[in-house]
Amino acid sequence: MTAGRQKNKLFSYKNRQISERHDLINQYYELAITVIEFLAALLFLVGSVFFFYDRLVFAGTWMFVIGSVFFIIRPTIRLVRELHLANLPVDE
Repeated sequence: MTAGRQKNKLFSYKNRQISERHDLINQYYELAITVIEFLAALLFLVGSVFFFYDRLVFAGTWMFVIGSVFFIIRPTIRLVRELHLANLPVDE
């Protein structure tokens, strides 16, 4: 390790509060995760209602597919956040 650089562990809650910069970055990722989760839930809810109407089944199916993609994006954002936070420099 080089001077002034400490390797952080992945998925450690401490990484989120090492510095103000770490905390701010974590807040942005949390906002992105929340938006994705909300949109996925909304798509699944509306898609479910669409299944009550024969003419809207096709649209409802696409809402399920898009909602499922959002559910794949959510853990991807979490992993990217952990890699980002773990690789930020830590002042000693």
